[in-house]
Amino acid sequence: MSKDKATPAAAGVIGRRWLFPSALLHDLDPDAERTGRRPRRTARDWVVDFTCFLLAVALGLAAADTLSNDPHTPHALAVVDQLLGALACAAVWLRRRWPLGLAIAMIPVGLVSNTAGGAGAVALFTLAVHRPFRYVAWIGGIAIAQIPLLFWLRPDPDLPYGGAVAFTELATLTVIGWGMFVRSKRQLMMSLRERARRAETEAQLRAEQAQRLAREAIAREMHDVLAHRLTLLSVHAGALEFRPGAPQEEIARAAGVIRESAHEALQDLREIIGVLRAGEPDDAGQGRPQPTLAALDALVAECREAGMKVTLASRVSDPADVPSSVGRTAYRIAQEALTNARKHAPGTEVDVCVTGAPGDGLVVDVRNPAPEGDVPAVPGSGQGLIGLTERATLAGGRLDHGPEPDGGFRVRAWLPW
Repeated sequence: MSKDKATPAAAGVIGRRWLFPSALLHDLDPDAERTGRRPRRTARDWVVDFTCFLLAVALGLAAADTLSNDPHTPHALAVVDQLLGALACAAVWLRRRWPLGLAIAMIPVGLVSNTAGGAGAVALFTLAVHRPFRYVAWIGGIAIAQIPLLFWLRPDPDLPYGGAVAFTELATLTVIGWGMFVRSKRQLMMSLRERARRAETEAQLRAEQAQRLAREAIAREMHDVLAHRLTLLSVHAGALEFRPGAPQEEIARAAGVIRESAHEALQDLREIIGVLRAGEPDDAGQGRPQPTLAALDALVAECREAGMKVTLASRVSDPADVPSSVGRTAYRIAQEALTNARKHAPGTEVDVCVTGAPGDGLVVDVRNPAPEGDVPAVPGSGQGLIGLTERATLAGGRLDHGPEPDGGFRVRAWLPW
C-alpha cells in the first residue's frame, strides 16, 4: 500500500510504524491479503524477538547448569538435551512465521530436553498472541498435562516433585494468559480503529447526503423563482410584440416591468449559483430575505401589473404570526400556481384563498377556470407541481392538484400550523 493511498485506519500509524508490531500493521493494510505478502519485521519486532531469544538462551543455560549437577542424568542424554535446547533457541526466530508449527514441535522436544523449556514458553506465548483460543486450548492443555510426566521421568534435583510441578504449571499458565491478554488488546485496537473508520465513512456519507438535499432544495428554489420571473418577461414581451401601436405610457410601463423582472431574475440566479459554488448547506440561507406569507400581497400586485386578473382572499388575521417555514412554503405554492395559470390559462381570473389559524393549519387554495378558446400548448416539464408536493410533504402537510369538472384547474395545500 502506497503512502498516498493509506486508509484512515492506518493513517494514524504512518510515520511511527516502528512502534507497532508487524502483524498489527499487516491487519491494518487492506491490500495485504490480496497481495499475499508477509509482513516485514519492524524495529519493535526485532527488539522483542531478540529479547525472546535471549530469554530462551538464559533459561536454557540455567537448565544446562542444573544438568551438570544432576548425577542421575547420563552424559549422552545431557549432550542431546543441550543440542535440542540450542536448536529450540534458534527456532525462536521462526516464531512469527510458524507459531502453530513451532508450538507443536516443542511438545515432544520438551519431554526430552530441559534446556528447551525457555524456547517452549516463548512458543506458547507466540501461539496465544497470534492464533485463536481453540489452538491455545489444545496445545496449552497438552503442554500442561505433560509437565507431571516430565518431572516423573526426570526429577528436578533442587525441588520436590510437587513443588516443581506446581511452579512449572503456574509459569506455563502465566505465559499463556499473558499472550491471550496481548491478543485481546490488539483485537480491541483493531475493533476501535474499524469503528472509527466506519464512523468517518458514515459522517462523510451524511455530509454528502446533506449537501445533495441542500442542492435539491436550491434547484427547487431556482425553478420556483425563475419560472415566475421569466413568465412575467414572456407576458410583457408578448404584449409589446402583438401591440406595436400601444400608447407610449403602456410601452414604457411594460419595458420597466421587463427590466425589473430581468434584474430580479439575474439577482436570484447569482445568489443560487453562489450557493452552489460554495457547496455548503448553511450558505443556502444567505442573501436576500426569503419570502413569507406577508409577501403574498406583493406577489398578487406584481401579477396584476403583468395583466393577470387575480382575486386574493386572505382570512388569516395576522400573516406575521405564521411560522416562517410554513409561510415560505405557502408563498411558493401560490407563486407556482399563479405561474402555471398565467402559462396555461391566460386571460382567466384566478382566485387565491388563504385561510387558517394556529392548531387548524394553513390552507392555500388557488383556482382558475378553463380558458376561453384554444390556448397554444406551452412546453413544460411538470416538475413544478412535483416540487410543490415535495415541499408540502417536507413541511408536514399535503398538496392536491388536478383539473376540475368545469375544465378549470385547482391547487390546494394544507400545511401544519
